[in-house]
Amino acid sequence: MTVIITATELAHELTGVNPPVLLDVRWQLSVAKAAGAPAFDGRAEYANGHIPGAVFVDLDRELAATPGATGRHPLPDLAEFGAVMRRAGVSAGRPVVVYDGGQGWAAARAWWLLRWTGHPDVRVLDGGLPSWEGELSTQPSDQAEGDFVPAPAAAGLLDADGAAALARTGVLLDARAGERYRGEVEPIDRVGGHIPGAVSAPTTENVGPDGRFLPPVELKDRFKALGVSEDTEVGVYCGSGVSGAHEVLALAVAGIPAALYVGSWSEWSADPSRPVAVGADPQ
Repeated sequence: MTVIITATELAHELTGVNPPVLLDVRWQLSVAKAAGAPAFDGRAEYANGHIPGAVFVDLDRELAATPGATGRHPLPDLAEFGAVMRRAGVSAGRPVVVYDGGQGWAAARAWWLLRWTGHPDVRVLDGGLPSWEGELSTQPSDQAEGDFVPAPAAAGLLDADGAAALARTGVLLDARAGERYRGEVEPIDRVGGHIPGAVSAPTTENVGPDGRFLPPVELKDRFKALGVSEDTEVGVYCGSGVSGAHEVLALAVAGIPAALYVGSWSEWSADPSRPVAVGADPQ
C-alpha cells in the first residue's frame, strides 16, 4: 500500500482524470504562548498561500475533540469528523493527499484518522509544502460535497489498558524525544517518564534533514533494531496522538502495520494511579 507521495507525483496526478482531494493541515505544537508571542495560525498560513485546490483542515478543532481526561488531542466526534471531510470534498471513490508545513506530524494525524475510519486511498505529501515546486494560490478552495462516511476499524486503535498490555506482549514505541521518555524534562504534561515496557523511538529519527522519510529498507532496519519483527504486534504513542501518528506512518512506509494510542502520554500521565517509568530502561 502506498502511503506517501512525492511532489512530482502529486503534480502529475492533479492533472489526471481523477485528481486527489487535497487537505492542508498546517499546524505546529506551539510554545509561543508561554513566551508571550502569538500562537501559530495554520489558517492564516493557508490564506497566504497553498497548493491550488487544497482545503484547510484545523487539527485542533476538526481532527481532535476538546482536550480533557482522555488527552490533549482526543479522537474527534466521528459524525462531526465525517461532516468536515465531506465539506472538504472527501469521497470514498476519490484519492486524498494530505500535507502540512513540512514536519509531517499533522498530515499524518489526518492520514491516520481517514485510514482508521475506512478511506481506502490516503497519502501524505512527503516533505510537505516545502517540497512543492509549483505555484501557490491565495484563493479559498470550494470543493463539491463529498460522500465519505467514517466507519472505524476494529483494529488500529489502542486505549490506555491496551497500550499497557502491548508493552508486555509486543512492542510499544514511544515517539517523543528521548529526554521526555527518560523523564529528564517534561514541558507539557503532569509528570515525565514513559509507560513501563515502552521502547524509546523518537519519530524525528524516521526522516532525513529535508524532512522526508528515510527509504523503506532503512526504516525497516531501524524498527528491527528496536525489537520489531515480522510477527510482532506494534503500537505507538507520543504526547497527544499527533507525532505518534507520524511514527505509524513511518512504520507503514516500512510495510509494518501498527496501532496508535491516541490518548498517549497526556492521558496516561494525567491519571496518578498509572505507573510511570523513568530513565533509559524500558521497565
